[in-house]
Amino acid sequence: MSLRLYRSQMARRSAIFILPVLALTLWWVLRLPAGHTAKPGQAAPEFSSGPWINSEPLAITDLRGKVVLVEFWTYG
Repeated sequence: MSLRLYRSQMARRSAIFILPVLALTLWWVLRLPAGHTAKPGQAAPEFSSGPWINSEPLAITDLRGKVVLVEFWTYG
């Protein structure tokens, strides 16, 4: 098999994989409602979830003016 033929086959296989991924990403971005983007200076929405670890449940208003790291994770 020549190198030129091999490269064209690889390019075709790459396109077969990449084009659907790009199309799916574009579809996902375009279907988001207009208000789904966070803007600098905008207040964070209030949230609640399962059990809190190592603290009492906090509210967003309790954290105002503080640096906060929020890590979302799951078992799996």
